Amino acid sequence: MIKPLGSRVLVKMKEGEEKTKSGIILGSSQEKQQIAEVVEVGPGEYFDGKLQPMNVKKGDNVFISEYSGTKIKYEGQEYTIIKEDDILAIVE
Repeated sequence: MIKPLGSRVLVKMKEGEEKTKSGIILGSSQEKQQIAEVVEVGPGEYFDGKLQPMNVKKGDNVFISEYSGTKIKYEGQEYTIIKEDDILAIVE
């Protein structure tokens, strides 16, 4: 498995819905989905000699900046490694 370093987070992009709740089928003009699931979390960064904990945890769904991170492929799966600062919000 991939273990991010520092304040980096490994995420897997969620697939966008193809239908609305009312059953309307969406076309290819749909905006790129920016919600991802957190797969792994780095240990955090040191500040004044103390390890600062991460704000996200494995399994969280998060909104990320549109052009953030580095896309990688590992064992047939596509992931993105981003810095914690590129996470805009946690979806609850």
